[in-house]
Amino acid sequence: MEKDSISQKNPKWLHFGAGNIFRGYMGKVQQTLIEKGLESTGIVVAETYDGEIIEKVFKPYNNETILVTLDKEGKFKPEVITSIVESIDATAENCERLEEICTSKDLQIISFTITEKGYNLKNGVIDPNHLMAKITSLLYLRYKKNKAPIALLSMDNCSANGDKIKEAVKTVANEWLKNGLVEKEFLNYLEDEKKVSYPITMIDKITPRPSPEIKEFLENLGFSNMDIIVTKKNSYTAPFVNAEVPEYFVVEDKFPNGRPKFEEAGVILTDRESVEKVERMKVTTCLNPLHTTLAIFGCLLNKKTISDCMKDSLLNTLVRRLGYEESLIVVEDPKIINPKEFLEEVLDERFSNPFIPDQPQRIATDTSQKVGIRFGETIKAYLKDEKLDVKKMRFIPLVIAGWMRYLMGVDDNGAEMALSSDPLLEELRENLKGIEYLNLSSYKKGSLNKILSNESIFGVDLVAVGLSEIIEEYFLGMVGEVGGVRKTLERVVE
Repeated sequence: MEKDSISQKNPKWLHFGAGNIFRGYMGKVQQTLIEKGLESTGIVVAETYDGEIIEKVFKPYNNETILVTLDKEGKFKPEVITSIVESIDATAENCERLEEICTSKDLQIISFTITEKGYNLKNGVIDPNHLMAKITSLLYLRYKKNKAPIALLSMDNCSANGDKIKEAVKTVANEWLKNGLVEKEFLNYLEDEKKVSYPITMIDKITPRPSPEIKEFLENLGFSNMDIIVTKKNSYTAPFVNAEVPEYFVVEDKFPNGRPKFEEAGVILTDRESVEKVERMKVTTCLNPLHTTLAIFGCLLNKKTISDCMKDSLLNTLVRRLGYEESLIVVEDPKIINPKEFLEEVLDERFSNPFIPDQPQRIATDTSQKVGIRFGETIKAYLKDEKLDVKKMRFIPLVIAGWMRYLMGVDDNGAEMALSSDPLLEELRENLKGIEYLNLSSYKKGSLNKILSNESIFGVDLVAVGLSEIIEEYFLGMVGEVGGVRKTLERVVE
């Protein structure tokens, strides 16, 4: 696809967040549509956090990206993505170009890959430099000029992502209304989904940090200047994106000003309820809990990558039994994606792919913010089903015990182990204070209960539902001797 054949005029799609998943997935979606003759305009991308990305991997390469997909057999497929036609460093003060784009009637979509934190307004204080304040300001300009419809489309991997945009934009607008900066009719515009919509989505594709192996692969093909760049803000980027082959983008079909024919590029368009079911399937049973399981035990057993974890027969068996025996039975089938087939692909293709160098330490980040969704929801489902006995659970309690053991900061060989960042790390470690590794006499029955009873972490009180004793039993097996983690896994899993 020649760059000159893609129109930069009257863009229909503006995206915020110039990271890997946007370049390697959404850029490919639009290029597919252009190559099929279904679209003629490219995407404009704006970066509001790290302008160095624009200056170092967009501008020097005419906004083009090399996408390299990696399958588990080691076949690397490179392709040049040319559908991104303009890049804007929105960290700069001059936003006239953004205002021009956002007030055009042709614009159909403003989309985002800014992480969940990008939608959060701290303590309700409206910082005019916060992205959500800038978006609200651009929407106000659009309202004042033509009241044209628009869809605000989150592509971030978080629950109810569209609702998070809506809440943030409305919070800003309401504050401005109180201060007389906007009129009530603007709030009505934001509330009218025939004018401004906030579709929820589920996105799933692993695009890890750029790999030195892929850099070498591309240079051997004759590409030059493929250096991996670490910006001053610690963004890892490169002129290329390496990504796994599987990809899923499920979207609530609410676009008041029209949309690209996403379905022609493999995107699943559906209703809100179906998106929610797919998201729950992925986050609470078929992918994310298994990822966290491998991360926790991978750190304790000194595994370098997730694929290394899958090569360990104990960990491989654990996530299979957790997925098939303990979790899949409570999944509500969303119909548009088969849960069992999705789980098989996760285990046999995705986690096992040695060419996707995802690290347990990265996945273990912020575990306290994840366990409530990734395990608590399955526990709740057991409690609601009269045919299921939550006290017969074995593998979820094992993972929670493993997390308690992980928090001690000692690996299974008895060596000191660095812990990934977590907002509750200090508090959790304080609650474990007094429990000594290799000294079971230091443990008093119920010492874990302060953590295990915390519903804000797990979504349920694990003591009240009857899981604390088995978690405690597993934990003591892991802490009482060198190699205790592996021995406990052998006893429970096999």
